[in-house]
Amino acid sequence: MRPIVVYDTNVLISGMIWGGVPYDCIALAQRNIVEAVTCTEILEEFSRKLTTKFNASPLQAAEMVAELLNFHQSVKITNQLQSVTADPDDDKIIECAIAGNATHIVTGDKRHLLPLGNYQGIFIVTAADLLAQFQ
Repeated sequence: MRPIVVYDTNVLISGMIWGGVPYDCIALAQRNIVEAVTCTEILEEFSRKLTTKFNASPLQAAEMVAELLNFHQSVKITNQLQSVTADPDDDKIIECAIAGNATHIVTGDKRHLLPLGNYQGIFIVTAADLLAQFQ
């Protein structure tokens, strides 16, 4: 069984803009080595950060979202989960993982998500950690 992965926004941005290990980790989904799951809320945050923090045009952001949707399954979340009290924005990542039956959340969030280690059996790892499982 292939791992089912939710990529946090920070991993998507790093991979899609700068490449490196985050890109290699995302490429696992492009090559069908892992199954990628996302939700509208993650994609909206991704698009918003591209335009506000990285000066991408709305068209460029939309093209990157469309590219991600070529190899991500989209699930619906209810925005009801309140699990990460220190950063409620991270709740959508965990809720997406639950809705998509994910085995892994891939993140660079060292303050809120990575310290959890796992959530209800969903491993919370860095891009390098996930990549190492396939090398």
